[in-house]
Amino acid sequence: MNPADYGLPAGWQHWPSDPAEDRIGPFFFSQVGDGAQSALKVEAHHCNTFGVVHGGVLLALADYTLCLAGMDNTEQGCATVSLSSEFLAPAEAGQALRGVGIRTRTGRKLRFVRAEIRADDELIMTASAVLKVSHPK
Repeated sequence: MNPADYGLPAGWQHWPSDPAEDRIGPFFFSQVGDGAQSALKVEAHHCNTFGVVHGGVLLALADYTLCLAGMDNTEQGCATVSLSSEFLAPAEAGQALRGVGIRTRTGRKLRFVRAEIRADDELIMTASAVLKVSHPK
């Protein structure tokens, strides 16, 4: 999947080999680690009966963003131990969603992260999580 096909500038990437994220999204990222960024171009199939982005799609994007912030590189894996979220406003088809994730604490086995999701420039969701990051062997 080419990020440019979704209106994203150079430097954005698609995370390969995650069929669930591809089916829900596709999601894209521009950085891994503290300050991670994610993107989703909202299409009609992301929306519910009321014409706004389904909460499950937002949660998947938040989880994607949080994991990007928790990992040090694309060779690592990530499992979400817990996730809390707040839905603040709706988003609609045609809008560009952008996520920014930051790592707030790095433990020996766990990472603590926070994220904000915006539709265009409006804050629509916040989330925080505890993650377990796996290291390549």
